[in-house]
Amino acid sequence: MRAGDVRALARAVSLVEDGAGARAEVLAACRAYAGGALRVGVTGPPGAGKSTLVDQMARWLRGQGQTVGVVAVDPSSPYTGGALLGDRIRMQGFEGDAGVFIRSMASRGAMGGVAKAAADVCSVMEAAGRGTILIETVGVGQDEVEVVGVADVTVLVLVPGMGDEVQSLKAGVMEVADVFVVNKSDAGGAERVEAEILAMQGLGVAREGWVPPVVRTVATSGEGVAELMMAVRRCAEWKKEHGLRARLGMSGGLRLDHLGVAVKSIAAARGFYEALGMSVTHEETVEHEKVRTAMLPLGESRVELLEPTEEESVIGRFLAKRGEGLHHIAVQVEGIDAMFERLTAQGVRLASDSVRVGAGGHRYFFVHPSSTGGVLLEIVGDAGEGGA
Repeated sequence: MRAGDVRALARAVSLVEDGAGARAEVLAACRAYAGGALRVGVTGPPGAGKSTLVDQMARWLRGQGQTVGVVAVDPSSPYTGGALLGDRIRMQGFEGDAGVFIRSMASRGAMGGVAKAAADVCSVMEAAGRGTILIETVGVGQDEVEVVGVADVTVLVLVPGMGDEVQSLKAGVMEVADVFVVNKSDAGGAERVEAEILAMQGLGVAREGWVPPVVRTVATSGEGVAELMMAVRRCAEWKKEHGLRARLGMSGGLRLDHLGVAVKSIAAARGFYEALGMSVTHEETVEHEKVRTAMLPLGESRVELLEPTEEESVIGRFLAKRGEGLHHIAVQVEGIDAMFERLTAQGVRLASDSVRVGAGGHRYFFVHPSSTGGVLLEIVGDAGEGGA
């Protein structure tokens, strides 16, 4: 795939999208090469001409000598679960052009207009050397905001004749757009749509100084596409200059799993957290670690209270030396075995000699504070991942 084999890329995308057994290993390998592409999310209501516009954007990029990946998210078939529209129907002008790789994905019930595996598919395309990735969402209305978690720059496509629909979009997707497009601007009424966008911008506050520009296009002819792509590039450069994270998914599938807090007594400590409205959902004693744990959900992560069952234990010695407090930060990854091997190969100092099984059956290993800037880092995988 790295050598440019399009069939290998297609197979890798299928493995990732279908959740096959090698998915975690494929993603772990791809993420070592991901992060260099510009991801452009194209969203908007149905009928705005997103597919035609994406087609023209891809053509413009190819004219610039760039390789392109397209992730087109479509509604799911009620019978097969697959995409109702296929890439052969959507963009038929790139047959024989290995510089454009198109993948249609079924939304499979995902809210926000983006399939759950879209970010992972983008990582695979990046690893294959695609310079720009265009992500077309399914078109579901004002809730279609999850694209900002996948894309570097989000383009919102509107058309004349929407009437009050522009106003109805403002509570959701209007607020996350980096660039506005008034497509089908040759049909008349483009001035009104642009005026409504500018009026709404005047009522709001510019995000970190960036004011989303409004670009008029006629996707069927390609008119305005060059101006659109210039606006996209300016936005990407502006974000980079200001040190803004371009996308929420830049962490490559990592997420905060929990904060480990060493306490002398779980019974005494839990009262504070319960006063905050948190509650213990799981308690367990891990015999080989000589520790008792209590988990308290906190949003999408958790707080883990750690009470030693013996003084001569990791947590017992920590309390004796430093007292109660933050013991470690845990980050969840996909493909924990591949991550262990990668960090070992890179010479990262690990505090574990292997991947072990902990509370709740999850698999984990620790990275020594000397390699992380002073904090003990736990790398966590799913329970049973890797055949354990």
